[in-house]
Amino acid sequence: MKKQELRKIYKQKRNELTFDEIEKLQENIYQQIFNLDISKVKTVHLFLTLKKFKEIDTQPIIDYFRKHQKQIVVSSCNFDDTTLSHFYLEENTKLELNKFGVPEPIDAKLAKETALDLVFVPLLISDKNNYRVGYGKGFYDRFLLNCRKDCKKIGLNFFKPILNIFDINTFDIALDAVIYPK
Repeated sequence: MKKQELRKIYKQKRNELTFDEIEKLQENIYQQIFNLDISKVKTVHLFLTLKKFKEIDTQPIIDYFRKHQKQIVVSSCNFDDTTLSHFYLEENTKLELNKFGVPEPIDAKLAKETALDLVFVPLLISDKNNYRVGYGKGFYDRFLLNCRKDCKKIGLNFFKPILNIFDINTFDIALDAVIYPK
């Protein structure tokens, strides 16, 4: 299937998940993350959860990395040019919802993409080659292009990858792995 069709299907599938189902799926995902070797990770980028879209709750992941003295980086959206700016998320960093309901840091210290060792990427669905379908604006593809080659990129998803996304293009960046409930 093509991205546009997959986007529609998997937004609907995610929307149909119950609170209890999401809790169980998240616990499985968290355990997989908590079992990762993070010994060489100093700085990790996480997306801040869009609750209205039933995204994976990243707060337990943020708490886990903080507990292990890792620096946390989050983004804010630049809708004019569909890019992301990145900021360190300290325990006292204030967050504010932008006009689209996306939580973003306020008055936080700017972080460079080259400082990142690990990036967790939101997605709606992925394929067996670790290509992803997101919300369709290209924010993450532009962002991942600027990360170091050795930066690990891991997608987080409630659904098992499909066989193929048919309309992958040269701007799409394959992830190193996708974590989904096993």
